[in-house]
Amino acid sequence: MSLKLLPLISSFSLFLWVFLIPDPVNGQDIPEAPLIRAHVDVVNVLATVKNRRGHYVQDLNIYDFEIFEDQIRQRLEFFNYETGQEGRSLTIVVLIDTSGSVKQELAFEQKAAIEFLRSTLREKKDLAAVVQFDSDVNLVQGFTFDLEQLESRIHTMIPPGGATKLYDAIVIATEDMLRHEVGRKVIIVLSDGADTQSFYSSKDAIKSAQDRDVIIFGIGVRDRAGSSDFGQLRKFAEATGGTFFKSKASLSRIREAFAKINQEIKNQVSLGYVSTNVERDGTFRSIRVKVKRRGVKVRHRKGYYAPGEGSPAEK
Repeated sequence: MSLKLLPLISSFSLFLWVFLIPDPVNGQDIPEAPLIRAHVDVVNVLATVKNRRGHYVQDLNIYDFEIFEDQIRQRLEFFNYETGQEGRSLTIVVLIDTSGSVKQELAFEQKAAIEFLRSTLREKKDLAAVVQFDSDVNLVQGFTFDLEQLESRIHTMIPPGGATKLYDAIVIATEDMLRHEVGRKVIIVLSDGADTQSFYSSKDAIKSAQDRDVIIFGIGVRDRAGSSDFGQLRKFAEATGGTFFKSKASLSRIREAFAKINQEIKNQVSLGYVSTNVERDGTFRSIRVKVKRRGVKVRHRKGYYAPGEGSPAEK
C-alpha cells in the first residue's frame, strides 16, 4: 500500500460570514460582499501530570502551565481536562501483532483488549477499530460504537503467522483511518516490537503520528523465546506523548498494562496555542510543557511538523 505522508498541523478554522441584508434607508439590497475566510492554526497538545507518588494531578488550571515551541514561549489559548463524560470524543485503533513470533499469546491479547474497550469507550461517543498485522495489515473491525460487534470480531481473529509489518500498520492506521477523525486520537500497539518486513521506516511511523496528532501507547508482549525489540515501541510512545508498558505473555500482565492506559486516557489535559512561527515550511518544531508546581512530572508529545506551503489547515 502506497501512502503519501503530508505534513499537517492540528487546526481550527474560523469563518467570518458577511450576509446580504436589506438597506433600512431605501429598502434596496446592499450589494453582496465577498466571503472572508481566515484560518487560525491551533497546535493541540494532550498531556498528563503526575505527582511524586505517581497519582494524577487534577486541580490545575491554564495559569499553571507554560508551553514552549523551539524554546520560544507561546501563549496558551485553550485548556480543558479530558475527564468523564465532558472529555472530547476518543477514536481508538487497537493494533494486534499476529506474526509467528507472538501468535501463541493471541488469546491473552484478545481477552484483555475486549475488557479494555468495554471499560474505556463511552456509549455513543467513543469509536474503536481493530487491526491485525503480520505479513499483511488487515482490518478486523472498522470504527464502531458497538461493543458487541468489536468483541465478536476480535474473537474471530485467526493468527496466520509470518513476518511483522509493525511500522506499516502504524502508518496505515494513522493515514487511512485516523487522518480525518476529530477529538482525541489513539493507537494502542500489542507487539514484541520486532519489525521484519515493513515498507515504511520507524521514522516514517513517528512522523505520520505526529503529523496527525495521534498518541501511541505500546504494550510490549515478550514471546516465550524471549525475543523482542521493545526499544521501538518505547520510541513511538515517547515521541507522541503516550506510554510504553513491558509485559510478559500472561493475561494478568496484559490486563494491567491496559488498565494503566485506561487511566492515562481518562486523566488527560488538553492544551492549545497559536504558534508565533507563521512560516509554512514543513519543518519539525519541538514542544516543551512546564508545570509551575513542584514535585510533578508532565508527559506530552515531543513536537509536530508544520504545514508546508500551500497545504490546507485541517483537523
